[in-house]
Amino acid sequence: MLRSIVRELKEMRDGTGSTSKRGAESKLRLSRTKSHIAPDVIATTFEFIQQGQWANLPEELLFDIIQRVEESETSWPARAVVVFCASVCKSWRSITKEIVKTPEQCGRITFPISLKQPGPRDSPIQCFIRRSKESSTYLLYFGLVPSENDNNKLLLAAKRIRRATGTDFVISLATDDFSRASNKYVGKLRSNFLGTKFTIYDSQPPRDAAIQPNCQSNRRFHSKQVSPRVPACSYLVSTVSYELNVLCTRGPRRMHCVMNSIPVSAIQEGGNAPTPTSFPQIFDEPFSPSPAAKEKVPVPDLNSASLSEPPISSQVSTEQLALKNKAPRWHEQLQCWCLNFKGRVSVASVKNFQLVAAVDPSHNISAEEQDKVILQFGKIGKDIFTMDYRYPLSTFQAFAICLSSFDTKPACE
Repeated sequence: MLRSIVRELKEMRDGTGSTSKRGAESKLRLSRTKSHIAPDVIATTFEFIQQGQWANLPEELLFDIIQRVEESETSWPARAVVVFCASVCKSWRSITKEIVKTPEQCGRITFPISLKQPGPRDSPIQCFIRRSKESSTYLLYFGLVPSENDNNKLLLAAKRIRRATGTDFVISLATDDFSRASNKYVGKLRSNFLGTKFTIYDSQPPRDAAIQPNCQSNRRFHSKQVSPRVPACSYLVSTVSYELNVLCTRGPRRMHCVMNSIPVSAIQEGGNAPTPTSFPQIFDEPFSPSPAAKEKVPVPDLNSASLSEPPISSQVSTEQLALKNKAPRWHEQLQCWCLNFKGRVSVASVKNFQLVAAVDPSHNISAEEQDKVILQFGKIGKDIFTMDYRYPLSTFQAFAICLSSFDTKPACE
């Protein structure tokens, strides 16, 4: 029964195999030729098509159906049916959001907002990055390694844009839309001229607190560009710095990350990392257009100098979590620096690294927690790299940190 429901949900979403929809369209054509009361028929028919035959199920039955679907489809691409359930109508979406847990709780990625939520505490989420030097793009996929049929779940995409004073990596939900004015925009990574310091900006506050975006008053606006449901501000969530290699000595890069949006208490016993629950007006109400969308709201001009202006900082008064790269050991036989990547990295590269927490003894954090690898990144083939991360980092934060390793760093090597 579940399979038939899921199959019909997918057909309803794709617009195929729906006899009710075809019948409704034929009724519309007849009503236009026979009667002047067509508007009433159109409204009733469209409402029927939008809700569908599954919209009026009893809440208890609906909860049981979606819960069974969520428990049975645990991996991609089969897990897409959970997203289909949330796409039927508002009542289905509400119940689906209630059933589906965050990656920290269930270890699975389901909705786009999951990419902004912390990963699981026990085992890491394993992904891989595919680099394209020709298009200067970096695609993040969910999974251990690329599949043979290339049926991989895309999580995030980034495009490198060189500037006179540094490099930008624009991060998006789509591979063909890297505009900061798009609702696919997730955030960006910006470097300095030497490629030694990087700043990670998020398109939304790292938590659901009421942080109002103070867009700069000297920005130029054009109301014809895009929908007003677009993030117009940047929030500083992390900084990544690479230590200068002044003496040009051989050895791995030394990196240090400050997570401005994550307090150090997040890795203490009973601590929690900020967990956003929805995108700001982008994916929150996809089934009914926002009334504000019909009004002309100013959107910042991307061709102006506004991108260089200081963003809004989301820093809090509590002490921030710091990460450092785990020191490798020198292997006499292999004559190289080595780290235990547990089989996830197979090619030696200066880009390979593991990050652990850098904490003060006064924070009372156990040695086991301090030795736990929070993020690891390494090469497994030509233009293929693995990325494994866990709590308290999110997919977006981990991906942005790994992107910093791709930028040229002549002063650090």
